[in-house]
Amino acid sequence: MTQEIYQKAIKFAGEKHKNQTVPGTESNYLLHISNVAMEILLAYNTNNSFDIDFAIQLALLHDTIEDTETNFEEIESKFGHRVALGVQALTKDENLSLKKERMIDCLKRINALEKEVGMVKLADRITNLQEPPKHWKKDKIQNYLYEAMMISEMLNDKNEYLNNRLQMKIDEYKIYTE
Repeated sequence: MTQEIYQKAIKFAGEKHKNQTVPGTESNYLLHISNVAMEILLAYNTNNSFDIDFAIQLALLHDTIEDTETNFEEIESKFGHRVALGVQALTKDENLSLKKERMIDCLKRINALEKEVGMVKLADRITNLQEPPKHWKKDKIQNYLYEAMMISEMLNDKNEYLNNRLQMKIDEYKIYTE
């Protein structure tokens, strides 16, 4: 992995997410993004049989279309078609009315692409399975856990390390549903 690729992507993401915070905190959203990238780096240290440059760019950019004014064309012009396709697959389709339907659609689009895209989705959910925000009700927490289980099931062949990490986080997260 080249530092230039990492720096270009994190600078872009940092600028795009500059006014966004991690839900339930006052932390800048770059904290979440860098944690997703860290999970990818740790997976690479365990087994380097994937394209780390591609995966890191996806990790750093994965929420830019979904959460900012960024569009597919801007990602494509700055990072190439392959990265733009991956970021687009990681973006939920807000035109679908049901949250579950949006997640299933997203996972199907992820599965149609290279394993690195699925790895980023696994890393994203690993990072998000922390103590839920205080304002979340039990049903929202339960639904979030259910989504994590669906992600684990539908992306179970992407990366053994990340699949095991997600399963561990799912098991730990269950205490919040009791």
